[in-house]
Amino acid sequence: MIMEFYSNGKLFILGEYYVLEGAKVFALPTKFGQYLNVFPLKSKTLSWKSYDADGSVWYNDEIAVNDIISNNQSSDDKVRNTLIDILHQAHLMNPIILENNGFLVETKLTFPRNWGLGTSSTLINNIAQWFQIDAFELLQKSFGGSGFDIACAQKNTPVTYQIVNNKPIVDQVRFNPSFKKHIYFVYLNKKRDSKDAIANFKKKQKNLSAEIQQVSQMTDELLQIQDLQWFIDFFKKYEQNLSAILETPTIQKELFPDFNGLVKSLGGWGGDFVMVASEENPSKYFKNKGYETIISYSDMILDG
Repeated sequence: MIMEFYSNGKLFILGEYYVLEGAKVFALPTKFGQYLNVFPLKSKTLSWKSYDADGSVWYNDEIAVNDIISNNQSSDDKVRNTLIDILHQAHLMNPIILENNGFLVETKLTFPRNWGLGTSSTLINNIAQWFQIDAFELLQKSFGGSGFDIACAQKNTPVTYQIVNNKPIVDQVRFNPSFKKHIYFVYLNKKRDSKDAIANFKKKQKNLSAEIQQVSQMTDELLQIQDLQWFIDFFKKYEQNLSAILETPTIQKELFPDFNGLVKSLGGWGGDFVMVASEENPSKYFKNKGYETIISYSDMILDG
């Protein structure tokens, strides 16, 4: 029997970094994501093949089930070791799946792997579905992170997300602004390591209790915004506040100071996608600067 699983990608809109300190934050699941297909094998191996969005194979390996059970990471291959660790943790949470079985496993991204929409989080959520275990727990035992991306992987509408007493609180919310045709997402031609971004934030961290409360309030306010200029002013204020904490210029000030509208970093500052909002279609502006991947809100975001 063939088993198929799917998880949504994610974009972190409001509350990046602060989420780790308990702020209530806002994120959007994307129309792009990742499939995981599982076929039973008689041999006690996992034959693993991962496809990028263009159909090319970016990872191909044979892993003995016993190496997963024992968490044998003797290879120098970082991808292999990470995969073994995730599967090992999944096995500890539900040993039945690999008890007497091998599998042919195929993963298929519907977005280019370098876009940073959640190659890891969609994989973890898919593996959790396969093993019938809690994806948030699997994330913490393997990759680590806030877990907002798991919430997006599982939900087909915008979400607010908060960690309370080390437990994820996920609420599906309505966010369907009348001005969404003026919102775009632009890929900056480089992927940012979120772990590095978080480490940089923690180095600069001070007492953020006031800021955490403010961000939680801003998440609620965001859902009430009725017009484009309010939206632009709202996020410019947010970016300036975070810029002061990170001691890093905003992406708009650094790369796009002459842009008439909003350019907001998403996730770890300095890479992946930015959110753009403007009265005029910004495609010509960004293409003239060498940024070819410009995706409209309606083409990018799942909104139920």
